[in-house]
Amino acid sequence: MPNYNELFHSHLQSINYKKTPSGLYEPIAYLLQLGGKRMRPMLTLMATDVFSGDVEESLSAALSVELFHNFTLMHDDIMDDAPLRRGKQTVHEKWNVNTGILSGDAMLVQAYKSLEAYPDTLFGKLTRLLSKTAIEVCEGQQYDVDFETQSETTIEAYLEMIRLKTAVLVGCALKMGIYISEGNENEAQKLYDFGVKLGMAFQVQDDYLDAFGDPKTFGKQLGGDIIENKKTILYHKTLALGTSTQKIELQQWFESNKQFTDSDKILGVKKLFTTSGAAAASQNLMKEYTEEAFRVLDSLELKSKRKQILVDFANQLLQRKF
Repeated sequence: MPNYNELFHSHLQSINYKKTPSGLYEPIAYLLQLGGKRMRPMLTLMATDVFSGDVEESLSAALSVELFHNFTLMHDDIMDDAPLRRGKQTVHEKWNVNTGILSGDAMLVQAYKSLEAYPDTLFGKLTRLLSKTAIEVCEGQQYDVDFETQSETTIEAYLEMIRLKTAVLVGCALKMGIYISEGNENEAQKLYDFGVKLGMAFQVQDDYLDAFGDPKTFGKQLGGDIIENKKTILYHKTLALGTSTQKIELQQWFESNKQFTDSDKILGVKKLFTTSGAAAASQNLMKEYTEEAFRVLDSLELKSKRKQILVDFANQLLQRKF
């Protein structure tokens, strides 16, 4: 079995992007060099390999997915006014907002250009899939923005938001891989569904780690979601499980005109997340999505040894601390 991470990293390092104008391309190189989990490109390579395709042939699609993902991060960081990404300055902090917008736009174009490596028929399938995914991610981001100013949102609406904003790209990464290996549409859809469930588990876990992760390894500002009044799964579970007093207190932290210090707000809200049972319930939800993902995977007609590659990766991903 190839080392998917090393294979992708080597491919990433081998690409000679344009150097000028440096104000456009340096921020792209900077963000890509910050690393990250490389979950999505690895899944593209893995899906190709699991379905007996040539992993080398899927490198361009894997790159496309990673470029698209990083484009969304560059723009998300501007919208969230986030100071850190993977433990380093975000692009708009290191340069400026205009640079972050334009360099992000260029990354989106590069994501599509990367798919030009494929024959026309396959290029068409991959491009249509990326376009469908891209608009869904934008819809999810808009819902996320809307939720920050809405006094009431439902847990169902929140879960749909994270499906669009995060999970569909995981599904897309896997489906690209199976398209390259020439798997059939039924297999491709099942693998996509596995990816979406896995992406949901991943995002629920990300919400949890934002509040309760280790600041030394998390790589982003701990408690950033709380500071930004993001109504994450922890917020919704507190409203669902908390006492009347806890619910009122939570809404006061999020909606009061009083000025709180960031540290006081994070401490107060985290206490509510814990005492209401929301923290434990969120971890249970992550496990439920993981189990659903594995059930979809079980329905695929694959040798158990090949399925195990995906199972091991998913388990490793969801045991992360960052």
